[in-house]
Amino acid sequence: MTVFDLLEKVKKVEALEKEMTRPDFWDDYKSAQDISREASDLKEEVAVWDKIGGKIFDIRQMFELAQEDKEIEKELESEYKQLLKLFEKEELKVFMSGKYDFANAMLTVASGAGGTEAQDWANILLRMYQRYADRRGFKSEVVDINYGNEAGIKSATLFIEGKNAYGFLRRESGVHRLVRLSPFNASNLRHTSFSSVEVMPEIEDNDSEVVIKPEELEVDTFRSSGPGGQNVNKVETAVRIRHIPTGIVVACQIERSQLKNKERAMKMIKAKIYQLEEAKRQEEIAKLKGVQVATGWGNQIRSYVLHPYKMIKDLRTGHETSQAEEALDGDLDGFIEAEIRKLK
Repeated sequence: MTVFDLLEKVKKVEALEKEMTRPDFWDDYKSAQDISREASDLKEEVAVWDKIGGKIFDIRQMFELAQEDKEIEKELESEYKQLLKLFEKEELKVFMSGKYDFANAMLTVASGAGGTEAQDWANILLRMYQRYADRRGFKSEVVDINYGNEAGIKSATLFIEGKNAYGFLRRESGVHRLVRLSPFNASNLRHTSFSSVEVMPEIEDNDSEVVIKPEELEVDTFRSSGPGGQNVNKVETAVRIRHIPTGIVVACQIERSQLKNKERAMKMIKAKIYQLEEAKRQEEIAKLKGVQVATGWGNQIRSYVLHPYKMIKDLRTGHETSQAEEALDGDLDGFIEAEIRKLK
């Protein structure tokens, strides 16, 4: 079904709700959760398009009245702007056609070379994405973090839960560059810092896209810790998993249970392996097309300049803003939507 198959969606909701009334519906808890979530998402989508249809009807009525009453023109203009904003928001869902665009996201920020400066920049990016998630109504939780020696973070992984979270955020992967007056330099000199962002989809255990054999994994446990190495837990609940064939290492320490930390870490391993295989496929396609693929720290996607002027510019789309503080506070819709529309 496409986003416009409203009649089919209404029928699907009715079928799902009928299934949810079965006495044994909750016997299979995981299946019941999936069905409930699907029904809720479809009902929300139908309600939004019903609202759009209602606004269109109201605007038509107001347009006819405005021919005789000029006072209605301002109200008509306001209603039209609201309709356009609502429509553009829903229009983005049409572009969510990737295999995992619907899924939750795992976003990892890692500081580049530059010690404390880069680690502080990585921490700013982490906070920016946490606030972006809040603005969109997503839930976010730091599942693993490696604090810097003096300030900031060396790396952190943020789990972002919400419909199409990965679809919105997946193009944020790349290198982010910051230019500012250094808060850590006595001379207050201008400094350039780099941090990388990696975004992966949450892949469920029953997904057959990625198959991992138990003998391919090396699992360690450790105590979760806070800044400065302070032990938060006295029990080894944190889990670190290494995928031997690829050398990929992930860790999770947010849960109180070792089992739950392992479950989250396994999803992260699956996501990284899927992303690695997808990158290989894209590289092969690019070679066949004769396209050179940029890699490493040269692959900058966005520049954040806070001195001598304030400007944030996406190097792929050209989208920019001088409202740097707002963007760093999570107002990323302009950047993210420009990239979504460009690539599709």
